Amino acid sequence: MNEPTSIPNPIDAYAPPRIAALVESAGVRKAGLPILPTLTLGVLAGAFIAFGGMFYTLVMTGNDMGLGPGRLLGGVAFSLGLILVVVGGAELFTGNNLIVMAWADDKVTTASMLRNWGLVYVGNFIGSVVTAVIMVKSGTLDLGGGAVAATAVKIAQGKVALDPMPAFLRGILCNALVCLAVWLTFAAHHVAGKILAIIFPVTAFVALGFEHCIANMYLIPVGILLDADGVTIGGFIGNLVPVTLGNVVGGSVFVALVYWLVYLRGSDA
Repeated sequence: MNEPTSIPNPIDAYAPPRIAALVESAGVRKAGLPILPTLTLGVLAGAFIAFGGMFYTLVMTGNDMGLGPGRLLGGVAFSLGLILVVVGGAELFTGNNLIVMAWADDKVTTASMLRNWGLVYVGNFIGSVVTAVIMVKSGTLDLGGGAVAATAVKIAQGKVALDPMPAFLRGILCNALVCLAVWLTFAAHHVAGKILAIIFPVTAFVALGFEHCIANMYLIPVGILLDADGVTIGGFIGNLVPVTLGNVVGGSVFVALVYWLVYLRGSDA
């Protein structure tokens, strides 16, 4: 009988141990990326997530499908953002929480990990906010006689009204799903597989009303720019802080560290 080949079947997904090794290697590369590319790719990711936010806002406008089906459709639309990040190649703060796998294996220093997170977070913020300004100034929100703008206002108001603890907990749940989506993309050999891996986890977090700090960097500033009642810079910060902390816990602890413990701890991967 012939020995089994070590070349993976292009139809089959990589097994979880192989995914863990690939995610860790990607974390090492990301942490070592120079400042300018890191910041630039962070700006792109912020804009990409903003595109997902735009699409979500439009789809939720006049959506009479009912709570579950309507939010399901909105979640599918928002998936555009992470698809652009992963397939297009950009640096997203929430996804980069997976660098913790390489950090836990002492392949990335604390300083280099935090440097990446800081640069990417700033880049994501710039990309999201600049895109929000362009979107508002473009007049696109006037579609439907201003109905899209009204939806944008409602979304922003709902986010700033959220208390810190629910925002934190929803942030945990959100980034657990986002990082699982990124994790699953490493199992795929082709672009179509990566897209399919992204859609369901991202759709779930959006449909369930979880909180994503980078998405909120677009959605809340749009409300501020539209002079939405109760949507202020203070409210923006009040949402962003607990959501960001929750995202870090959800991605770094409940996904990255758990998978590191299972597949990489004590290994030479």
